[in-house]
Amino acid sequence: MREAEVIRDTKETKISFKLNIDGTGQANVSTGIAFLDHMLQLFARHGFFDLSVEAKGDIEVDYHHLVEDMGIAMGQAVK
Repeated sequence: MREAEVIRDTKETKISFKLNIDGTGQANVSTGIAFLDHMLQLFARHGFFDLSVEAKGDIEVDYHHLVEDMGIAMGQAVK
């Protein structure tokens, strides 16, 4: 199985990103940003990946840090 887990912990965010590229399209996603959750769920469903994401960040200030760090974690997991 091609699987990866990335933990990203910064001053602004804490992200746990688990990816199984040989999955079935199942997703368990919680970022606090509804649109980001939706896009990650579609990424898993249409890519037939299994994905588990638990992310917290300073979204009361801005979504920027959480979205940026999510992209970094995703890239590291795929790599």
